[in-house]
Amino acid sequence: MGARLNELLPVKYFHVVFTLPHELNAMVMGNRVLLFKLLFDSAAHCLLTLGADPKWLGATPSITAVLHTWGQQLSFHPHVHCIVSGGGVDEQLNWIELKKKSGQGYLFPYHVMEPLFKKHFLHQVQKMISQGVLNLTAEQVTQWPWLKDALYRKKWVVYAKSPMRGAAQVVEYLARYAHKVAISNHRILEVTQERVLFQYKDYNDNGTTKQMWLSAEEFLRRYAEHILPRGFVKMRHYGILANANRHSRINRILQKMNLPLHPPAVEVPYQLRLLERYGIDIELCPKCKTGRMMLTGVLYPNNRGSPLTSSFSTVLK
Repeated sequence: MGARLNELLPVKYFHVVFTLPHELNAMVMGNRVLLFKLLFDSAAHCLLTLGADPKWLGATPSITAVLHTWGQQLSFHPHVHCIVSGGGVDEQLNWIELKKKSGQGYLFPYHVMEPLFKKHFLHQVQKMISQGVLNLTAEQVTQWPWLKDALYRKKWVVYAKSPMRGAAQVVEYLARYAHKVAISNHRILEVTQERVLFQYKDYNDNGTTKQMWLSAEEFLRRYAEHILPRGFVKMRHYGILANANRHSRINRILQKMNLPLHPPAVEVPYQLRLLERYGIDIELCPKCKTGRMMLTGVLYPNNRGSPLTSSFSTVLK
């Protein structure tokens, strides 16, 4: 996450969530690459369009989006979490603050974001269906006109949280959400041959923590739904953080703001990150607790399954 820290500006950030309605679950599940990408694109379209509107900002914001596909009970629940700067830059890279009417606890109003996000997503789905690029059953194709009308009438969930406290909170949030799949280890309470017990928050009951047993087969089925297609990128950047010339763009913005440039990113060894964050010293001998472990070899199998080299560790007292 050091690289992400070097991309943040010393400004206010907002957390916005864009969620697809459950009526689209079957269609999304059968077309995950296309429709996950469309979910990203629709969220970015909404934020960039409103950012460009002088009524709300009149500038290009910084956007980092992370895909999630799960709910607390491991149900299929596609949505993207977006970290959005409370301001943006004009064509000359001058910083423009968010309008006062937009910055009092939220980014842009729900009643403006929701229809823009919804319209873009459904319009693009209609185009894909007309072009025949989606994998749909005959029944799904027949029911689509009715479903589309129902989805246009339905209110979609677009949730904007209060401003985040600062760059450190943004990085910590991204680190926590970008590398997790479906469920954290600490939520799994018990595993038997037949069942799995885990805890979850029931947001329909004021976030009360509850427990649920699932059969082993059902737990694995739900978990497998959240394994992304091979090579699919679950974190994407838009606006100021768009990939082309990102680093030089950020430094030019900092110059315009009369602020020091970000130092070059330093790769921190994973051993040091584990020690700093969790107090885990992986080089400490697990038996004597005083010696240091040093890797002295790696085991590589050959085509016949027998080792080519040996692998062992030495304890240095």
